[in-house]
Amino acid sequence: MGVPQTMVALAYRAEFMKEALEKSQTITDNMVSILGSFDHRLSALETAMRPTQIRTHSIRRAHENIDKTLKSAEGILTQFDQTRKAEAKILRGPHEDLESYLEAIEQLKATVKFFSSNKNFKSSDGVVHHANQLLAKAIVKLEEEFNTLLANYSKPVEPDRLFECLPNSLRPSSASDKHQGEGGNKHSPEQQKSLATAIYTLPTLIPPRVVPLLHDLALQMAQAGHQQQLFRIFRDTRATVLEQSLKKLGVERLTKDDVQRMQWEVLEAKIGNWIHYMRIAVKLLFSAEKKICDQILEGIESLRDPCFAEVTVNSVSVLLSFGEAIAKSKRSPEKLFVLLDMYEIMRELRSEFELVFGSKACMEMRESAFNLTIRLAQTAQETFVDFEEAVERDATKTAVLDGTVHPLTSYVINYVKFLFDYQSTVKQLFQELESTDPEGQLAAVTTRIMQALQTNLDGKSKQYRDPALTQLFLMNNIHYIVRSVRRSEAKDLLGDDWVQIHRRIVQQHANQYKRISWAKVLLGNLHRSSTGMQILQCLTVQGEGQSSGLSRTMVKERFKTFNVQFEELYTRQAQWTVPDSELRESLRLAVAEVLLPAYRSFIKRCAPMIETGKNPNKYIRYTPEDLERMLNEFFDGKTYNEHKRKRRAASLWKCGCAGSLPAKS
Repeated sequence: MGVPQTMVALAYRAEFMKEALEKSQTITDNMVSILGSFDHRLSALETAMRPTQIRTHSIRRAHENIDKTLKSAEGILTQFDQTRKAEAKILRGPHEDLESYLEAIEQLKATVKFFSSNKNFKSSDGVVHHANQLLAKAIVKLEEEFNTLLANYSKPVEPDRLFECLPNSLRPSSASDKHQGEGGNKHSPEQQKSLATAIYTLPTLIPPRVVPLLHDLALQMAQAGHQQQLFRIFRDTRATVLEQSLKKLGVERLTKDDVQRMQWEVLEAKIGNWIHYMRIAVKLLFSAEKKICDQILEGIESLRDPCFAEVTVNSVSVLLSFGEAIAKSKRSPEKLFVLLDMYEIMRELRSEFELVFGSKACMEMRESAFNLTIRLAQTAQETFVDFEEAVERDATKTAVLDGTVHPLTSYVINYVKFLFDYQSTVKQLFQELESTDPEGQLAAVTTRIMQALQTNLDGKSKQYRDPALTQLFLMNNIHYIVRSVRRSEAKDLLGDDWVQIHRRIVQQHANQYKRISWAKVLLGNLHRSSTGMQILQCLTVQGEGQSSGLSRTMVKERFKTFNVQFEELYTRQAQWTVPDSELRESLRLAVAEVLLPAYRSFIKRCAPMIETGKNPNKYIRYTPEDLERMLNEFFDGKTYNEHKRKRRAASLWKCGCAGSLPAKS
């Protein structure tokens, strides 16, 4: 029962689904029929709308073309408007508003570029031609403005402004010496070190606010193809101003003939000034000129270095020509130290020359400075040789009558002392000339100069007729040399052996003097070749007391002979001079040690034979104390009468008679 009912239900449902499917198929067929109808209608509509769509697209394209044309026209009108404004600025000139003037030039360039790229515009050629004409006028006015602006703000630098830019140690101390250099004034090593690190403040040649304007003008001229005009204006203006600055400072062009005609004092002052001028020119003026040139001509590489070279070439030539004239002039010993000063400043400025004149365009000036440095070194070295020969050949006939230090000796020693003030420079000079041992070469030069001096002194000593004075002269001069060397840096260079050898030479001359003048107290036969020996022979008595066999007459004769010979020797040698106090006292003591014991012994033995007779003072004129006092007057360089007056005055004071002397006026 259950199964049949289920089957009936399923059959019913199946029938229902069949009916539903049939209805759906009917609906689908109807929809297909409707859609087909729509497709036909749309196709017809599309056919009908196609002409309208074509007209709409054409209108749209026409609108787009109109927009483009309007925009192009607007750009052209804008160019015309800007060109009109630029033209007005150009016609007014750059002096009112240089910045706007430069903007107008840029606008004209833009106009030319715009119309040159739009050749289809029928008026393009005319516009371009007109703009180019305006640009040509603008560049000419720019050139005039650059010339005017550069000339108006390019003024010579006053010396006072330059001195303010120097380190304090190099500034003139007063108005009276503003134009005097420090040539010949050596700086200590500490000062040299401070000078090497000293700060120099570059002078302001053109106001900083003007420099950018000049740069812009120069750039416009260069871009417009006016490089030669720019070069000429800059060179002529700045070169003239630089030369005027140096002239105000005191720089002048001097030839070799001018130098040769000058007196030494005038020339020495000019060399000192030149040293000062070189430092100011290179460290201040040329360096500042280089800075200005680089700033104004920045970006114009083809002109910058040649322009600086042309601006400075005449000024550098004037400065270096003076150095060349000195180096080529007749050599003389007194020029050595100014040559060293000049060489020193050129060495000091070498790095600045390399920096400031380092470009290819400045190569000739750089080489000229280097060649002058070498030439000065060579001339100084040749002067060393000249000086050695001059010392050895010095033929001064005027002898120093008192046997003191000869002027040649003091001159040469002072020369050597000055030389050692320059020893670092001299060593550098020797090294510059390819010496492998500059210190050894300096020692050799010094030794040769000393030897030349000694050779000359030996010759001069032969002018004396008195052999004792010959020895005294040599003793004084060699002692002066040794003492001076010991107190100077020459000692370290010449060495202790040199000093000891020459000290022994001094002692040998002193011994020779004592031997010739006074001899030794000998008991045997004495050579009677000099007054001193005769004196000692007068005092030589064999035996003791009065048992010597001498008669009263013989004793009187010996006293008379002693008195005459001693006074003669005293009269001469009191006028001789031993300038060194220690050496003078040593020599006096050595003479006293020879004379006084012999005289005391003679007085003790022979005086009693005279004292009992008439006028004993006629024969016994001096006591041992008198002799000692008179020996202390030896080598003072005073005459016999001067010593007599001195002793007389001392005697009067001692006797309480000073009140009777006339007062000094």
